[in-house]
Amino acid sequence: MHLMRITILLFPLLSFSYSHGQASLTSTDLPLLVINTNGQTIPDDPKITATLGIVDNGPGNRNRPTDSFNVYNGKIGIEIRGQSSQMFPMKSYSIELRNDAGKSVDQSLFGLPAESDWVMYAPYTDKTLMRNFLAYSFSAGMGHWASHCRFTEVILNGQYVGIYVFMEKIKRGSGRVDIAKLKATDSTGDNLTGGYIFSIDKEANGWFSKFSPPNAPAARIQYSYIVPKPEDITPLQKDYIKSTVDDFENALAGPQFRDSLQGYRKFIDPSSFIDFLIVNEISRNVDGYRLSSFFYKDKNSHDPRIHAGPVWDYDLAFRNADYCDGSLAYGWAYDFNSVCSSDYWQIPFWWKRLLGDSSFQADLYCRWAGLRKDLLSESSINHWIDSITTLTAEARSRHFAQWHVLGQYVWPNPQPIPSSYSEEITALKTWIRNRLFWIDDNIDKTGPCAPPPPPVSFEDFDIHIWPNPVLATMQVRLSVPVAQSASIQVVNSAGQTILTGNYSLKKGLNELPFTTASWSSGVYYIRVNFGNGVKKTYPVVKS
Repeated sequence: MHLMRITILLFPLLSFSYSHGQASLTSTDLPLLVINTNGQTIPDDPKITATLGIVDNGPGNRNRPTDSFNVYNGKIGIEIRGQSSQMFPMKSYSIELRNDAGKSVDQSLFGLPAESDWVMYAPYTDKTLMRNFLAYSFSAGMGHWASHCRFTEVILNGQYVGIYVFMEKIKRGSGRVDIAKLKATDSTGDNLTGGYIFSIDKEANGWFSKFSPPNAPAARIQYSYIVPKPEDITPLQKDYIKSTVDDFENALAGPQFRDSLQGYRKFIDPSSFIDFLIVNEISRNVDGYRLSSFFYKDKNSHDPRIHAGPVWDYDLAFRNADYCDGSLAYGWAYDFNSVCSSDYWQIPFWWKRLLGDSSFQADLYCRWAGLRKDLLSESSINHWIDSITTLTAEARSRHFAQWHVLGQYVWPNPQPIPSSYSEEITALKTWIRNRLFWIDDNIDKTGPCAPPPPPVSFEDFDIHIWPNPVLATMQVRLSVPVAQSASIQVVNSAGQTILTGNYSLKKGLNELPFTTASWSSGVYYIRVNFGNGVKKTYPVVKS
């Protein structure tokens, strides 16, 4: 979320009272996390040492604070995470599993691959509780790694604090972003080429693009080091990943960008960029492409191309932002710069340039058409929504008793604000359905997957000659239902051709001027052969 925009919106926010209660929990049907900081306040940074116990007795069984901690029972490091979300009373946290000596330890939680770093996401402004889950599920269903989510309830220092979405953090590893491990000693050859994770975000620890974002020449696109971490990456490694992204941007901006060998395809995996675009567009993520946007690159010997993803941070997506058209079901999210050019955090030129390649457009439409048949069908998406609604049914009563947000404005909820959870779900489903239909209608349908054009009636074509009888000049006015080519032939009454020409016609009305001063008096026939095979003949008289 945008820091400069927060400073503008913060003053009206101060007039709102984010109230919360004192709900209690004796047992739950969700996994239960119990955290004790031993009297310490959890800071933004650095992590403090605390203890974590997790109870999960399996499906159909109750989980109680008094039960044995059977998933995890040990030390953690914990800190507040997020940026603008830190103003909410319900905080999100980053946790690191630790041993008694304070060192990080990898452990499998909830059947997920063993790791030490995890995220406890607080769905405070997202009253459906599931926007991140939906976006991650879409991406995972497309075949990419995306953070797995577990809905849990949490007790912090003896107080119930609501439903949290327990998630994997974006990291390099065989169970997460599966790329090569880059060591500090890797400085030459294939070892230097991967693996890297970088992002477009607000952290000022990377480098800036030399290309200004569209519609916002004063803004700058900023890249951040994720893997290796800023404190670990070496100067040679910094130079390598920067030059790799520079090469991609130079090729994409260059005159041969469509060339399959020398253009942008040499540097990126287009299919990952297509899927990344689809997730951002179906959700109309107001932060999409410009913040929390991650990319990775493996060693050249594994794959020399940059991949888009993993997807991350969709709490302000799916109609949950009241600024920069974030709540609208129509319009392209990649057009953000045209809508909010004054916002400092802009979208790079990549996406519009990619869409200027007919091959990329064709691949995008094929992918979209295929996904709409199953993964992104309305029934499939509604099934996910209904499943989470059922899963959290019991816990929601406690969550919303603790956090009195239903029916209330919580930045940046758009109007009208649903008054109940069921209305939140109805609004979400309705918006997604409208969004799907809008994209169906407005995506460029090109390439081998494009539907055949509808049959064209002879009556869809119209010819009008003015004036008739003609004098020194005449206008041939052609109306066509779609853009196409046409050939025009003028024949006199003796059957002799006196004029021919080929023309490119736009959809709708086309006016073609002709000089007729040298024509003899008599009857002439204007014959038009349209590109789709329709033929029409129109007689005119020359005075």
